[in-house]
Amino acid sequence: MKTKEKVIYWLTKHEHLRDDDNRLCCNIWNRELKEFRENASAKDFLRLYALGALTPAPSIKRARAKLQEENPKFRGNKYNLRKGKLKKNWKKVVGL
Repeated sequence: MKTKEKVIYWLTKHEHLRDDDNRLCCNIWNRELKEFRENASAKDFLRLYALGALTPAPSIKRARAKLQEENPKFRGNKYNLRKGKLKKNWKKVVGL
């Protein structure tokens, strides 16, 4: 499954993950670890991550950001607050 598909799955399943990249990454990694070994240890995680067998955190975060930019249904509260604030500040600078 591609990174984008994994992110779509989790953002749809749990809306609170739209505002929390760390939890989003952990959910994805937990699912991936179970595919390798049911009771994976922290050592297993580190080994698999270092070998590139798990989806890298920056890839997950980029996929989430791109999805939220392109599709409003994946946006969380933080996205909307940040974009609204930027728009408001921009209007002040321009003088609108």
